[in-house]
Amino acid sequence: MHVTMLKGKLHKAQVTHCELEYEGSCAIDTRLLEAAGILPFEQIQIYNVDNGERFTTYAIEGEPGSGIISVNGAAAHKAAVGHRVIICAYAQMEATAAREYTPNLVYLDARNAIVRTGHDIPVQAA
Repeated sequence: MHVTMLKGKLHKAQVTHCELEYEGSCAIDTRLLEAAGILPFEQIQIYNVDNGERFTTYAIEGEPGSGIISVNGAAAHKAAVGHRVIICAYAQMEATAAREYTPNLVYLDARNAIVRTGHDIPVQAA
């Protein structure tokens, strides 16, 4: 049996650009892509913390060190500059491998600088 697991996450990235007429995709600072283990052209899910929108697109490389998070094409209708988003990539694997797997979690500040990284999320208290 295969399961779909979180592979990498950029937590609370701030949208820096929205380019409606761009070809599509989401441009992400290359250093952030590498930290999260997300590949160029890989499918990503974007969850908009500010308006609740959830959508699928693919990642493209943005200028390294720029902090760019540009939501492009039709998806530009689902976010605005300054919105906070969570960007996730997923991978399928055997259930036995999934039990040992840990994702790349990258936590960002308001300028899209890496605050911390990790591989697990604490158990949520009731």
